[in-house]
Amino acid sequence: MPEPIPVHRPVARRGLLVGAAATALTLGTVSFAAADEGGLRTRTVRGVLPAGAPDYVYLPVDVPRGVAEIAVSYTYEKTPVPAGTQGNALDIGIFDERGTELGGPGFRGWSGGARGSFFIRADAATPGYLAGPVLAGTWHIALGPYTVAPEGLPYEVTVTLSTGPTAPTPRPVYPPERVKGRGRAWYRGDCHLHSVHSDGMRTPAEIAAAARAAGLDFINSSEHNTTSAHGAWDGLWGDDLLVLTGEEVTTRNGHVIALATDPGTFVDWRYRARDNRFGRYAQAVRRAGGLVVPAHPHATCIGCHWKFGLGEADAVEVWNGPYTPQDEIALAEWDNSLVAAIRSSTPWIPAMGNSDAHREPDRIGLPQTVVLADGLSREAIVAGIRAGRSYIAESSAVSLSFGVSDGRGRHAGIGERLRAEGDDAPVTVRLEVTGAPECTAHFVTDQGTLFTAALPKSGTGTVEWRTTPAYAAYVRAEVRHPATLPGLPGAPAALTNPVFLEG
Repeated sequence: MPEPIPVHRPVARRGLLVGAAATALTLGTVSFAAADEGGLRTRTVRGVLPAGAPDYVYLPVDVPRGVAEIAVSYTYEKTPVPAGTQGNALDIGIFDERGTELGGPGFRGWSGGARGSFFIRADAATPGYLAGPVLAGTWHIALGPYTVAPEGLPYEVTVTLSTGPTAPTPRPVYPPERVKGRGRAWYRGDCHLHSVHSDGMRTPAEIAAAARAAGLDFINSSEHNTTSAHGAWDGLWGDDLLVLTGEEVTTRNGHVIALATDPGTFVDWRYRARDNRFGRYAQAVRRAGGLVVPAHPHATCIGCHWKFGLGEADAVEVWNGPYTPQDEIALAEWDNSLVAAIRSSTPWIPAMGNSDAHREPDRIGLPQTVVLADGLSREAIVAGIRAGRSYIAESSAVSLSFGVSDGRGRHAGIGERLRAEGDDAPVTVRLEVTGAPECTAHFVTDQGTLFTAALPKSGTGTVEWRTTPAYAAYVRAEVRHPATLPGLPGAPAALTNPVFLEG
């Protein structure tokens, strides 16, 4: 029989998260009596979170010995609100007996607002959660009041503990780090994808099939705030598809892709820009062999706009899914960062594009980042993205070659630097395009767009332009469709990283 229902008032005690940058609301502990073998114990708690509640609210659960499975379900009221006012939205996850310390080992899963229930046991768990023994101690259900209506957020959480025999925890099978027999070439990838392990609707098998259909050579697993999908690709990789593992670190001040990290690497997300903590986690991503890539930096959804700056970025996502004015702003801001890097003689940040596909009709591979790499391997792809040896294309139908050369036979390609004989030495910029019908080529420099030329109607053609290092500190190419919105340029078919010119 269910045990009595405790009610958690909005004035529940506050506790300081060990190692965290701000206080978090900690509710009263839910306790269970020891259960008989094969028995169940269920507790339900109800409460109301007030407007202005902390980002994370923790519900401690004392788990006794002998528990084989913990199951959690929750509901909350979506109170009607006036137009222009945010209503209620409540996320959920869980930490085990090892605690909620920021960056600590206790993380056991997160589903955000994607599902209303989950379970964890030794041999299995709901997607988004990590299988493993349910050990005795104080677990913490993490509630994330994403938005709260002025009247508050009424919630109900039900916890069920089951006893009984346990099965061994399966050893996760992670994707291999390289595809054999593939040498230096241009490889196409989509590094921002979501499956049923967070808020996507596709299974990993469906994603792999769609990636192959889109002509991709590599993908990156990037679920919101969880690593549960890292071991979900067994049998889905092959000689034609490299699967990288990562995470979309989804903070309240923006999202960042931890790209190609070591399998099983968890990156915490429970901080804001004002907490001055992001640098610590950016370094953790790099220690795990990955790249730090702010995602959709000008997205308008709550908490999506990137507010941590680009100081820790290894690359930045300037094109996210179907091209929108938000992407045009991100592209312009990135171009400004190139000018600033030249002016201050600091490293520049490459651009990349990804689909952020969640479900049909989202197109995997729209757009895709095309990387020049020494092989189809994690190490080589990471090196190519970091160096900016890449361009962004709307599909595998679009290919291009872009570079500069001087009169002495020196040449530089995308992401490289040409050292000419002097500031006034003539330099030829050359772009070859296929698969972009009805498009126009634009050459963009630190002064802006200095040259445009219409491509043949077939979409296959070559464009050349002469300049000097004094006139253009860098040149990058944009291949754009005709404009459809007044005052805005046409959506791109392809964008390149720059080639730098020095006299």
